[in-house]
Amino acid sequence: MIILKIKVKVDKMVKTLEGSHAIADMIVNCEADVLACYPITPSTHIAEKLQKYYADGKIPEYITVEQEFSAISALAGASATGARTFTTTSSQGVALMHEVLYAVAGMRLPIVMCVANRSLNSPLGIWCDHQDIIPERDSGWIILMCESNQEAVDTLPQAYKLAESLLLPVMVCIDGFYLTHAVEQIDVPSKEIVQKFLPKFKPEFKLDTNNPITLGIYSTPQYLQDFREDLANDVDNAREPIKKTEEEFSKIINRNYGNGLIENYKCDDAERIIIAMSSFCGNVKEAIDELRDKGEKVGLLRIKSYRPFPYKDVQEILKNKKHVGVFDRATTLGGHPPLYTDVLAAIYDSDQKVPISSFIGGLGGKDVTVETAKNIFEDLKENKIKRKFV
Repeated sequence: MIILKIKVKVDKMVKTLEGSHAIADMIVNCEADVLACYPITPSTHIAEKLQKYYADGKIPEYITVEQEFSAISALAGASATGARTFTTTSSQGVALMHEVLYAVAGMRLPIVMCVANRSLNSPLGIWCDHQDIIPERDSGWIILMCESNQEAVDTLPQAYKLAESLLLPVMVCIDGFYLTHAVEQIDVPSKEIVQKFLPKFKPEFKLDTNNPITLGIYSTPQYLQDFREDLANDVDNAREPIKKTEEEFSKIINRNYGNGLIENYKCDDAERIIIAMSSFCGNVKEAIDELRDKGEKVGLLRIKSYRPFPYKDVQEILKNKKHVGVFDRATTLGGHPPLYTDVLAAIYDSDQKVPISSFIGGLGGKDVTVETAKNIFEDLKENKIKRKFV
């Protein structure tokens, strides 16, 4: 069971609905022009609901494609002409998009995609972990990891504003099944509220027969590095816009999830901290509340922006901590786990000496519970760096 500790402003906008359907509702309210989806578990219900909205005339264009490579390719063409675009996928679907995800970022196309995180083969599993997005962390996409369905719904308008202002594609990631199929009370901001925040997309550069340009050109070694350097710098420089966009929209909807890059949950006086992403963080918060009632100083640093990674924020939070445990829902075979590696890099760039342990769990949908979080905090009491599966 996932325990989500969020505050929702209860008013007439709150509805009891499935997380996938709430995401589809928000895409309609963001006024996306062109959608292309190939349904794959556990993102299927998002695609199904959006196709229903297209049939009902609420979406201008929905392209039914034969597989995920075609979906992202169709959106690359649509985005290049100035359309606001969206797709959703999971697991092998993300892997099949791999080639085009790099191309989209390099062409600076502001596509928004919702990834319902799921394990990759083999063995075959349809349940949640974060392995599907790990191969895409170097692609040039902004990657935002959401703890709850409410946060995902509130993040989508921000994703469009960031993508279209920075000319960078954005993934909004939610845990498959734990969130996609959860039925709960969710406030989906209305189209009128979203319009106050998200302007119409008016690209400065687009494919136009009256003003021909070339996108995705061939490059010689003399120039290719310059293109990659520009992209790398712009992804690095996205941190402040992410913070400002979160602050702006949180004032409109009266909900806050941290600063857009991270969430600090009772870390200020904490001696032991867990660093994690996505829905497991709700259980970590519950464990923290229970342990603090017993006098234990523990906290959670939740990573919202996986790319660009919030190195400076991590450094600031981890000052003077006794022990830190990084929880990964993915592995790097033959190397350290992905989130753990980024945290190590953050500490290496500072003068801190805090011990950092690595914990891997929840692979293939294996439950990680409040007790899992308590056990990690118990491990952190020992003055010994650990690397273990939990």
